[in-house]
Amino acid sequence: MRIVFHGLWPVQRCKGSGVQMIRLPIAIWARRYESDDVRSDLVAGLTVAAMLVPQAMAYALLAGLPPQVGLYAATVPVLVYAVLGTSRQLAVGPVAIVSLLTATALAPFAEEGTATYLAAAAILALVVGVVHLVVGFARLGKLVNLLSHAVLVGFTSAAAIIIGFSQVRHILGVSIPRQEHFYDTVFEVVRSLSGTHWPTFIVGALSLATLRFLKARAPRLPGALLTVVGSILAVHILSLEDRGVSLVGAIPDQLPAFSLPTGQGSLVIDLIPSALLITLVGFMESIAVARVYARRHGYSLDPNQELIGLGAANIASGVFGGYPVTGGFSRTAVNDSAGARTPLASIVTAILVLVTLAFLTPLLEALPNAALGAIIISAVIGLVDVKEIKHIAHVKRSDLISLGVAFAATLLLGIEIGIAVAVVASMLVVFARMSAPHKAILGQVDRTTYRNVDRFPEATTHPGITILRIDAAVSFINSENIKTHILEQAQRISNHANPVLVLDASGINDIDVTGVEMLKELLDELHEFGSALHLADLKGPVRDVLRRSGLWDDLEYRIHASTHDAVKVVQGKALLGSLRESGIDERGDGTGMLIGDGRNAESTSSLQQTIDHSSEEKEEFV
Repeated sequence: MRIVFHGLWPVQRCKGSGVQMIRLPIAIWARRYESDDVRSDLVAGLTVAAMLVPQAMAYALLAGLPPQVGLYAATVPVLVYAVLGTSRQLAVGPVAIVSLLTATALAPFAEEGTATYLAAAAILALVVGVVHLVVGFARLGKLVNLLSHAVLVGFTSAAAIIIGFSQVRHILGVSIPRQEHFYDTVFEVVRSLSGTHWPTFIVGALSLATLRFLKARAPRLPGALLTVVGSILAVHILSLEDRGVSLVGAIPDQLPAFSLPTGQGSLVIDLIPSALLITLVGFMESIAVARVYARRHGYSLDPNQELIGLGAANIASGVFGGYPVTGGFSRTAVNDSAGARTPLASIVTAILVLVTLAFLTPLLEALPNAALGAIIISAVIGLVDVKEIKHIAHVKRSDLISLGVAFAATLLLGIEIGIAVAVVASMLVVFARMSAPHKAILGQVDRTTYRNVDRFPEATTHPGITILRIDAAVSFINSENIKTHILEQAQRISNHANPVLVLDASGINDIDVTGVEMLKELLDELHEFGSALHLADLKGPVRDVLRRSGLWDDLEYRIHASTHDAVKVVQGKALLGSLRESGIDERGDGTGMLIGDGRNAESTSSLQQTIDHSSEEKEEFV
């Protein structure tokens, strides 16, 4: 019997049978589990459970669902991910943004709190799970790169503000119907200020103040749990229910049970766009935080296996009465800081949530909705990452465009349209960069090295020779811009005898048909200027295209292995030799001359005599 490793999945092959048994990721870490890690995983599991129970209830409220649905989504799905996921620290379960996306997706199809709404939430989880699995098994995990980091920061910041305002009604103790647009929600909040229920407001304000204080002063303490306990005690001691403070109320003390959700067949089709968006946003959030801790602890992640793990977790959530889940930033950070070494910590968390559902739900009936609202607001405050926005502005100011578009579009147009606009905007920014690629004029800084003269003013330039470098693929997007730039440089040296332009193509990794046609036109126009174009350091894929187009033959001996070789050829200091050995042409022996276009015949003849009589000079010219 022989064991081979395929990615992170060990595949066991039995001799002669041809049967392959695929072990689950849990088999890898369970087989290598060390007893020293037990205590750390138990402490981390307990810590995250103390955070997850109130958060899961609060996020269910945000999604328009009863609190027990959030607890259901924090049990079996967490166990399933622990079996199939490759991250050792990722804490899976309900999260704020996915909860908001769930509420947005379900609003057109059912009224909050109804049986139809609960069934639709479970169906959405199933569809999200299927989308994850399809993308994961197809190994298309890179599709999530449609959302750049800047877009994700802008979207997350806007979503956090929307989430925060959606919970203000619980803090104020007023009834505000869910609005489609953020500005409508703000208007309704302002209009309802006069109807503030002050006992509820005091509970909410004190809960929020407690959460922020504990986060700042005692971050290791389970602030959400302490807030829940404190607010429940206040309800009993001060008889807050009699004063009109809204409570969570009865929570079924039953464990999640397997049940296929029922609904109209058309609902599945209708929910697919929302499922795609939840998959994109949820997986981006999950993989981003998982990678941070994988790097920190020195192990590898398989993005496609992560998709499969999260997909299976969402399907489990759908059939066990939950709603869409993913990995969360804050709980993962707590899980790691509490000492989680393996997914056993998540298994402990899920078991403790199950214990809560079975035995402790009566204790939670007196929990004020205002306290849950405060927990959500406190959790999303950190998602408005001003520090990261400043960092992006410092590193790449142009990324602020896509960030700002994502932020504004999400606030003004809504979650789904906003993210679509943000993706399109980020692509337009990329196209804009491609249409005007970075270009440099090069000078010689040592014997064979050439650098941008703007960065190295001391670099030596050669009269009548302009060396250009283009740092982008040449395509229909930028070919006209590149052509214009090269012609401008040709015009600049046109007063020299036999002016030459050398194009350093080391930054060009591809060229399309439009780019080839541009080069053909460029050669003709440069000929009219009395200039010649030489190409240096062409990459293999570019050489292939030039050969198939016939342009390679047109250029003849004006293609060179390096910029230094090109300059030597133009100056008439070239050698006879093998084009293959020189790295110019990989086909066959490629024997030929490394000389220019014959305009410096006298120098070339003199050079040939030197070659015949001095091997030392030969080395000097290579």
